[in-house]
Order: sequence, then structure tokens, then C-alpha cells
Amino acid sequence: MANLRQASLRHANLALVARTVLAAEAPPSRADVAAATSLTRSTVSRLVDELVTGGVLAEVDSAIGGPGQPGQPGRPSRPGRPGRPATPLTASTGRFAALGLQVGVGQLAARLVGLTGEVLAEQLVPLDLAGSRPGPSLRRLRTLTTRVLASTPPGMTVVGAGLALPGIVDHTEGRLLSAPNLGWEDVTPGAALRGALGDLTLCVGNEADLAAHAFAHPAPGRSSEPQDFVYLSGEVGIGGAVVVDGTVMTGRHGWAGEIGHVCVDPEGPTCRCGSTGCLEQYAGRLAMLAAAGLDASTPPAELARRAHAGDDKARTAVRSAARALGIALAGVVNVLDIPTVVLGGHLAQVGALLAPDVEAMLVRRVLSAHWVTSRVVTAPDDPAPGATGAALLALDRVVADPVAFVS
Repeated sequence: MANLRQASLRHANLALVARTVLAAEAPPSRADVAAATSLTRSTVSRLVDELVTGGVLAEVDSAIGGPGQPGQPGRPSRPGRPGRPATPLTASTGRFAALGLQVGVGQLAARLVGLTGEVLAEQLVPLDLAGSRPGPSLRRLRTLTTRVLASTPPGMTVVGAGLALPGIVDHTEGRLLSAPNLGWEDVTPGAALRGALGDLTLCVGNEADLAAHAFAHPAPGRSSEPQDFVYLSGEVGIGGAVVVDGTVMTGRHGWAGEIGHVCVDPEGPTCRCGSTGCLEQYAGRLAMLAAAGLDASTPPAELARRAHAGDDKARTAVRSAARALGIALAGVVNVLDIPTVVLGGHLAQVGALLAPDVEAMLVRRVLSAHWVTSRVVTAPDDPAPGATGAALLALDRVVADPVAFVS
């Protein structure tokens, strides 16, 4: 029993030390970690040695500003205390990675992501998959998966894989129940990808949920601000996620956050989901381009350029989208008391135009606006944030349970 308690304590302390190092704004020393965790310096030193040897952490060579392990770029070192110089610690870049995949209406993506959040290899293929058949699309994704995994650097272990899908997903069975914009129903993608994945376990999730996770946690163990926000993922339609204290709220069945299908006008146009007047019929990429009189293949950046230049149709399309977003988001903010909105995908590309009108709508329609000002921010420009989020979730296992990997 005593041995079990000791083993359990070691597991917990290894995870605590790993999280502390990876969460630090600047590479901490062993002494910094001991102060932050209330563990003794000798205990921290022993645990750090295990994590460095196991490839979870790396030591930054303070003499040259590089890591203590060959081929692993480090962050700049900090001055140590008097006496023996402190050796800063950072995430290792040479041992662990995870595979992130994404199926979108406009593309397929495969990425290999390391412990620092860096994309080590990727394959992105633009495609029009609206109304496509799942089989051929997944076979193409399998080919991309094979190519990316073949790019894995020598000595690196791929610890898991995740797939981001634009629809309602059954997480427990790894099954896509419905993706209206793809036209897919009741699809289990793991079977089609198994030949490329080998022994890797595939976790399937909603694209917006995974993109929101990547925004909140750009690398395993690391958090960004804000940690409470409503995330909108824009592609052809609009996906959504709600994040509280850095954790995506998935709901009872894992289907929460479908903001794109919040009704803005019951008498509005029919949506592919079967309802009418859904938000994405006004603020989806295709809807905005059509309202601006532009071809469906036009980049959202061109819509933004025309609106900035004073094009009447483009400006009207942006105003209509902002009004619909304001109506839908005001209801979300009133219900959930989360006043920060993050725009991703095509919405981020026109975010500078949308934000003022959306914020003005929220001021008028949110009950708490007198005391708390809602704000709209944009996510980084990334064509496949869901793939990154899927990989990061797989890598979180390394931080949560280092023993399973350092041993």
C-alpha cells in the first residue's frame, strides 16, 4: 500500500512539475519550480531530471542561449542566482508530437504538432466538399495522413491523433452524426483512416470546439487570455463553442455551441439544417459573398478590401452579417454571462469590419452592458485551427500523465 501511495505521489508530482514549467511565461529554473509548487528543491531536481531524460522537458544552455539537448531550439535564458547559474527549463521539441486532422467544407488538413505548439509538418488541400461522399474524401485524408506521418523527425514519438469535423459528433463512438454543410450523415471516419494511423488511437471532435481549445491553450500546459469566451468558427457556415475557465463546454451529449444555427429571423431563408433564418444564412462565408455579389470562390479578404474601399454591396453584406451576429450573440451573452467573443476563420478575416457593429449591437441588446462591456476579438489567421486543437488535446496526455511516456 505504501508503495502504491509513493507511486501515485510521483505520478502527481511529475505532472505538477511539467505543468508548472510549460505554463511559465519565461523558462523557469528548478528553484523557480520549487517555489511555485512548494516542493523541495531536491524533489524538483529529481523530477526534472526524469522529465528531461524522458523528453518532456529540455534544459536551456545559458552559455549559448540554446537547449541542453542537440537540435532543440530553446527560449532565451534568464540570469541565475549568485553561485552556480540556474538552468532554465522549457518544453522539449524533439521527443513527442501528435497528429491533428481536419475535414472542412473547403479543405482537408493534416498536421503534426509538437509540445511547444509548433506545426512540424502539414498537408493542406483546398477542396469543395459540399455535398461530397464521405468515402472518397476520407481516402484523400488518409493519403495526407500517411504523408505527414512519414515526415515525423527521427526519434520522435507520435502519441495520438485527433480529427476535427464540422458537425454534431458522438465522441464516445467516434462517429459524425450530422454535418449539414458537407451533406454527411452517420459516418464513422476511423475505419477509413485506420490503415494510415496504425496503432494510433483516433479521437473525433467538433471542429469549433477543437479550434476554441487551440485558442485557449496554444501549447500543452500553456494558457492564453481570455480564458472565458464565445468562439465562432467561420468557414462555409458558422460553428461555435463556449469556453469557461479554459475548458470547452460541450453539454450533456457533446453538442453544445451550435451558434450558427441560432435563429435570427424565423421568416428568413431555409438553412441546410432544415430550419429557417439561421445565423449562418446571414454571416456564413457563402452568404456574405452572395450578398456582396461576389463569386463563392472569392477570398473573404477581397470582401474586406471592397468594403474598406466603399463598395456599397460589400458594405451592405458586412452590415447585414454584423446585425445577425449581434442578435444571435446578444442572446448567448445574456444567457451565459460571457461578454468576450472570438471570431475565427472567415469571420476573423473581416473581423475589423464586423467588430464595431457587433459590439454596438451587444451594447443595445445585452442586459448587463451597463456594467460590463462586451468585446469582439479575432483569432490568429490559421486555415486549420481544428487540426491544431485536435493534436494539442492528444499532447495534453503527456503533460497530464508524464509517467506513461517518460518510462
